[in-house]
Amino acid sequence: MPPSKPQTAHLMASPEDVEAQFYEALREGDIDKLMALWSDDDDVVCVHPGGPRVVGVQAIRSAFEAVFAAGHIVAQAEQVRRVHALDCAVHNVVERIAITSAEGQRQGFVIATNVYVRTTQGWRMVAHHASPGTGDEVPEIATPPSMLH
Repeated sequence: MPPSKPQTAHLMASPEDVEAQFYEALREGDIDKLMALWSDDDDVVCVHPGGPRVVGVQAIRSAFEAVFAAGHIVAQAEQVRRVHALDCAVHNVVERIAITSAEGQRQGFVIATNVYVRTTQGWRMVAHHASPGTGDEVPEIATPPSMLH
């Protein structure tokens, strides 16, 4: 079987388009589709739950290849909070995660922040930062906690 040809990125009309394609690529385990959504900028950043900061397109690709090799991931973005400016958008989401591997299926929640910028090729992802959530649905806190850090 010949190696897969890199997928050409489609023009994404909005950050929501990129986000929908990002979670679809995760569910499909499609590394080429997933990487086509990222900006070509050398300073793109990804942090997986409990992992180190990964910088650059090639390093991010390697990190997601390792994730896909560990098992199938079904991630659904919920409770999306959006902040949009002219050429930048920040989405904070609760990801409902189901991971199927040789050990069986595990479910839980991850808190993630996705950052998008408008480029000449349309909207692209420049950062994905995910933090461990809980095994139960994550409630939103309406009042600030007494200690922030």
